[in-house]
Amino acid sequence: MSRADAYHKMLMSVSHFQHNIALILEAKALEASRSSQWLCHHLSAAQFGQNHGEQVKRSVEIHDHVLDVIDGLTKMEQALAKNMQALLGEPEAPDSGSLGDMLPLGGN
Repeated sequence: MSRADAYHKMLMSVSHFQHNIALILEAKALEASRSSQWLCHHLSAAQFGQNHGEQVKRSVEIHDHVLDVIDGLTKMEQALAKNMQALLGEPEAPDSGSLGDMLPLGGN
């Protein structure tokens, strides 16, 4: 197998991996939407008792869980990006001030 073929296989693997991540995120979004609808229709203040603090505490716990999932996915994507940079040999400036091509934040 030539070097070009090996690179092609690696890029195809990364492409499939990214596609699977997209499917996971899509499923998570659908699950969150269904959960939101269920909560809005079936949950009332009576389930939390008399205490508003209990409601806030539970909401913060759910929010923290969602943030942990997003943080984990972000770290995984950053690791994939570093591997792609190593493979393609195109170093990115460390102070570019952007999030790739998606969200330029005034960098170079």
